[in-house]
Amino acid sequence: MKKYLISFIIIINFSSFAQLVGPKISAQPFEYNFGDIVQGEEVSYPFTITNSGGDVLVITNVRASCGCTAAEPDKKELKPGESTKIKVTFNSKGRVGPQVKSVYVSSNDPDRKEIELKIRCNIILPEKKTKSGAILFLPETQYNFGKVKEGDVVSHIFKLINNGQDVLEIKDVKTSCGCTAAMLSNSKLKPGESGTLKVDLDTKNRVGKMSRTITIVSNDVEQENKILTIFAEVIKN
Repeated sequence: MKKYLISFIIIINFSSFAQLVGPKISAQPFEYNFGDIVQGEEVSYPFTITNSGGDVLVITNVRASCGCTAAEPDKKELKPGESTKIKVTFNSKGRVGPQVKSVYVSSNDPDRKEIELKIRCNIILPEKKTKSGAILFLPETQYNFGKVKEGDVVSHIFKLINNGQDVLEIKDVKTSCGCTAAMLSNSKLKPGESGTLKVDLDTKNRVGKMSRTITIVSNDVEQENKILTIFAEVIKN
């Protein structure tokens, strides 16, 4: 009886010893938080995988959840006490708000066949950058008077807006012919301020379809010359 009892104890002790000296996977840390990142940024973090057991640890597979990618470890076989890196990359393009993504690492650890690594972040929208300088914005750049009787003088008022950060200065207003006249409400507009440009078309001695242009010359930082176009169909009286 003692013989069988001793054998049973030896088997138990051997099983415990095998678990102790077998491969054991651990990570430091298991989770990483990037905090706030701007939408469109790509961020990476290298997780450290360690074999804290007593036999060779073999990493058999690394797979990532949607939204992130995981590079293959530097080493797939780790001796007891050895470590390796698994670089996890997350692309925030097209995403916004809190995010949690996972990477799963499989190995020959008999107790933990798979471990989960997590990354967290909060994606914020980029701040809109306003350009310095003056910017002339025209809500409309064309106007059609339609059918007009010969000899009539027709008018239209175009709106001008300074969408820049500096004072907008209208340096000149040029018309394509003497039949068109233009009158500014103000040659200088502060940031955010609006003004008008009244355009008159004289159809005297004109018949048929016609188009004329008005060129606004300003200190706009993006486009110094901006063109307005007017149309009309003059009917003989």
